[in-house]
Amino acid sequence: MPEFRIEGVTTEGKPVQGILEAESPRAAKGKAQQMARQRKFKLLNVIPRSTWVYKVQRGTEKPITGEQKAFTRGEVQEALQKMGYRVIRVQKRTFDFKPKPPATEIVTFVRVSADLIRQKLPFNEIMQLLVNDIQNRTLRETIRDINTELKQGKDSERAFIKHDAVLGRFTAHMLGLASKSGNMGEIYESTAKFLERQAEFKKNLKSALIMPLVTLVVLFGAVVYYVGYIFPATAGLFRKFNIELPPMTAATLAMSDFLVENIVMILICSIVPLVIAVKYFTTEKGRFILDRHIWKVPVIGSLLHKMSIEIFCRVFYALYSGAGENIEVIRMASEASGNKFMEHRIKTVAVPMMTQKGAGITEAFDATGVFTKTAISRFHSGAETGTVKHTALQLADYYEKETSYKMRNAIDYIQVMISMIIMVVLTALTIVSSETATVRPKNPAIGIVTVQRVDKGVV
Repeated sequence: MPEFRIEGVTTEGKPVQGILEAESPRAAKGKAQQMARQRKFKLLNVIPRSTWVYKVQRGTEKPITGEQKAFTRGEVQEALQKMGYRVIRVQKRTFDFKPKPPATEIVTFVRVSADLIRQKLPFNEIMQLLVNDIQNRTLRETIRDINTELKQGKDSERAFIKHDAVLGRFTAHMLGLASKSGNMGEIYESTAKFLERQAEFKKNLKSALIMPLVTLVVLFGAVVYYVGYIFPATAGLFRKFNIELPPMTAATLAMSDFLVENIVMILICSIVPLVIAVKYFTTEKGRFILDRHIWKVPVIGSLLHKMSIEIFCRVFYALYSGAGENIEVIRMASEASGNKFMEHRIKTVAVPMMTQKGAGITEAFDATGVFTKTAISRFHSGAETGTVKHTALQLADYYEKETSYKMRNAIDYIQVMISMIIMVVLTALTIVSSETATVRPKNPAIGIVTVQRVDKGVV
């Protein structure tokens, strides 16, 4: 999250200075004004922390360039001069837009970190190695900032969570918690496993849904173009001479006329509802409604349901192994599940039952209605034997194998269905096109045009 420095003066004339975090300059100004009212000082400036590009030289050495984050140009110049450099140029980066790094970059960062921690490499050396090797600028700067704050002795959880917009809220929380816990390697390994599974599932889901959807859209567009423009150019000649048309040809021409006459209205009625639906489902309420009903979708719905339970169990296991507060673990696991309906039911049903009524974990989870009978049964066994944490890991591994296997089957099933739809459509187009060959005019002379030669003005 961006940092801003506030500057002000008290009623006695003493300077006031502090640093706050906000999502935007406008939000930072609002926070600063509220702070000024509460603490009774006059607000003078709200300065964002920016990226400064510099060029320096030491003695007769070759000039070097670099970049540094600071609030003002003077801070950068002073820091460089203290290091013995002659400052040639310092200027603010004009466009400091930082797109979020690809999910694969974050997965690689966590996976490499987990592997190096397992090899007993010091964590500060791991961070420095990753800063030097990562190509994505946004992620590289994020890791550099985190490493700098950790070297300064700042709270590790706060250092990571400050960059949750880049790393993701769950990932930032897990890595920040790992640095404070006694089992950093296990938490990094669990986080890497979670991110890899999430990325793999999204990839498979795209293969199962997006590619078939694109295929159907392209097929639909090709059929509309054929029916609307190509077919009338040939079959329309028969109608011009009042020839009786076969039923399929007549129906296709009628459809063509309708498409051509109402193409604008058809496009509006098709695109506008789609845009409205996409925008609605990106809102908090829309996402909740979508997640509530998406489990009922044939074939894919049950896989998404079990995937949410798998993620919940995997995060529950990872956090529970590093933290002793059971309720907070359940809250974090529900947020990581990726399903707003599941998160809502756990937070509003399970957590109150456990905190206010003293219900057990099995009873509370069963009351939510978002866990399968298999999951409830396994949690019941774990609660009785005192192995809830390991039961969660077993459930996660079980659903990982089941969803992976069934996803492959679902992809094959969907691909077969798409192939059948394409075959049916192409067969229908072939039959309609072939039907025009059976057209026979009632008067054989219709359509015959005689051409006489014109020679020397005499016809």
